[in-house]
Amino acid sequence: MTAIKPEYRMAVVTGASSGIGASFAGNLPESTGLLLVGRNGARLEELRSRHARAGRAVETLTLDLASADERRALIERAEALKVDLLINNAGIGAFGPFLENDPAAELGMVAVNVTAVVDLTRALLPGMIEHAGKSGNRAGLIIVSSVVAFTPVPMFATYAATKAFELSFAEALADEVRHAPVDVLALCPGATRTEFFNRAGMADSVLRRAEEPDDVARKALRALGRQRVLVSPGNARLALMPANWRRRVLAAGAGRYMRFVGRRDS
Repeated sequence: MTAIKPEYRMAVVTGASSGIGASFAGNLPESTGLLLVGRNGARLEELRSRHARAGRAVETLTLDLASADERRALIERAEALKVDLLINNAGIGAFGPFLENDPAAELGMVAVNVTAVVDLTRALLPGMIEHAGKSGNRAGLIIVSSVVAFTPVPMFATYAATKAFELSFAEALADEVRHAPVDVLALCPGATRTEFFNRAGMADSVLRRAEEPDDVARKALRALGRQRVLVSPGNARLALMPANWRRRVLAAGAGRYMRFVGRRDS
């Protein structure tokens, strides 16, 4: 089990039913209670059964973060539990030309990757800071962005833009609350061996140099409170391009790469 300091009393993990979210749940100390959130109730129940222990509260909420009403239900439960660690991990993506993708899918990405992150953070962070101040501990906030946050990515235009928002939001927020008892981390994974790419409609070739979700989650928990941005390599060359390259050149290169990894085997 990963040793992290401070040890949080209660954590909310969105997108917890698989991938990095499930790995966050598995790598938090057993002293940390869990509120696991996702759209797959059966998987959430499996996680609850796996991680529940005597004296450890593990709850699940099956809901869609694109819905304002369902986000409100999550916020109310998280407030009642007095959470002190919020992991905004849920994210969805759709691969393909913007004008050919389903408009509902494009708007859904914005709702989950941007609106929900802002809504949950704004609603829960003040209480988290207040509880931390009273207890003498620190609260924690992790926002899961991506290496694609660092450059425009044709064929993944809306997704990359939402991840750029998350990165900028987390970095700015970290500075704003630097004197408060809370640590903020923007996690920017590269390719990670999860179901995300298949759901987004991309080829498996992107996973050839992928990291395991457990490794990404462990590194993030260790980094929280020690740094503000963590780039977890995977296939991270888009994030590591020289910063002085023109964004148009970056976008063109990213577009060629994304078209290559999106090819299907005949």
